[in-house]
Formats: sequence, C-alpha cells, structure tokens
Amino acid sequence: MRILIVEDEEALSEGLKFNFEQEGYSVVLAGDGPTALQRFQDPENPVDIVILDLMLPGMSGYETCRAIRVIDDLVPILTLSARSMSEDFTMAFDAGTDQYMTKPFKLPELLSRVRNLLSRSARTAQVPRATPPPESATYDFGTAHVDFKKFEVTANGRTQSLTTQEMELLRYFIAHEGEVLPRLDILEAVWDHNPDVTMRTIDNFVLRLRKIVEANPAVPRHILSVRGTGYRFVASPTESNGATAGSS
Repeated sequence: MRILIVEDEEALSEGLKFNFEQEGYSVVLAGDGPTALQRFQDPENPVDIVILDLMLPGMSGYETCRAIRVIDDLVPILTLSARSMSEDFTMAFDAGTDQYMTKPFKLPELLSRVRNLLSRSARTAQVPRATPPPESATYDFGTAHVDFKKFEVTANGRTQSLTTQEMELLRYFIAHEGEVLPRLDILEAVWDHNPDVTMRTIDNFVLRLRKIVEANPAVPRHILSVRGTGYRFVASPTESNGATAGSS
C-alpha cells in the first residue's frame, strides 16, 4: 500500500514517513499541491491513500483535494490539519475529503484511521454494495440522475463527482427510500460504526449531498431531516411527507 503525504512541514512529513514505513507501508512525500498532483498521477507508483494538510504554500489543501477528486473519485483522502473551525471541516468535506483529523494528533489514532480507510476502499473495490439492486447502474429522482458506476450525480444542469463515502451514504438513503433513518443506524451502516466518526460528520455529509441534489438546499425536498432522530429520503416528495426539514 502506497501513501502520499502532502505536508510542507518537513520534520512532520519525515516523521510520518518513518512511522508508516515501520508499519509496512510505502510512502511518497510532497511539500505542495502541484508536486502532490504530479506524484499522484505517476502511473508507475499508484497511490492508495492521501494524507493532506490544508495550509500549503501556493495551492491550498482544499484546491489540491478538489484537483485529486477530478482525477480519482475513489482514493481515500484524510485531511490532517491544525485548522479546527467548523467551517474548515465543512470546506474540506465539500472539497472531497473522507476524514478530517486535527493537529496535534495521536499517532495510533492516525494509523487506525488509515487502516480503516484502506480497508473500506478495498471492500468497495471488491464487493460493491448491492443497493439499489445490482442490475441498476443508475437511479433517477427529482432532477437528479445518479450514476453508481461513475460516482457521478447530474442535477440542476450540473454533473458532480461524489467521494466513496458520499456515494455510500446516498446509496443507503436510496435503498431505504421513505424510511426514517436514525443517525445511529446511518453511522453503523455507512461508517461501520467507526468511533472516529461523530453524528455531526453525518450532518456535514448530508449538507454536501443536499447541495448537489436539491434545487434549494436550504429547503430540501428529498433528503429530509426528522427532528430529534435523523433523516428520511423521499424520491417523489409530496406536500405531506411526514418529516420536517431542519437545519442539520
């Protein structure tokens, strides 16, 4: 397994490289966005996971993340940053990161997260989840057209790529159309009850999906909040759908 570490602080990047190599990983380093993209696209040395700082010289981590997502929708990206404001989390998830970890961090936790992301990525590649039914490669609702093979959603005249985690969440919603889904159930089904993922993480992913599939994300008609419980996906909304849209 090859890890691309994008970090401009040399002491930190070298320390991470040493520790990951001790765990048996192959590691390549990049100190800025353009170098990271060049090394990510090296056909002789494919990257299995990216660990990405946000505060990079020139090209920011957000821009680097978006650029990687244009190239590859599936590669796991773990953001490792000193930024800890809620808007930093939101911007990183909007850019396409799968997980967010703040500095300073504990090495065992970082190693655990990397193992988890790599394991999930391998399972997704080998056995795609059969929801909706495996014979269906696409799904349409409202103005949205979902292409499960390309990890793309076309809605409101725009085509956008989804990360692996975003697609897994959307798959889960579609497979349980009309059902009230508690956050705990979503956490268990989509994130394998990962202790590193919080309920707020689910809310951030829902906000991202709403921006993609809803005509007006502030007044969602498909991915509805159920106050005090979780969410409900409605393919063909009516005026009386039994759920109340909220801010989460």
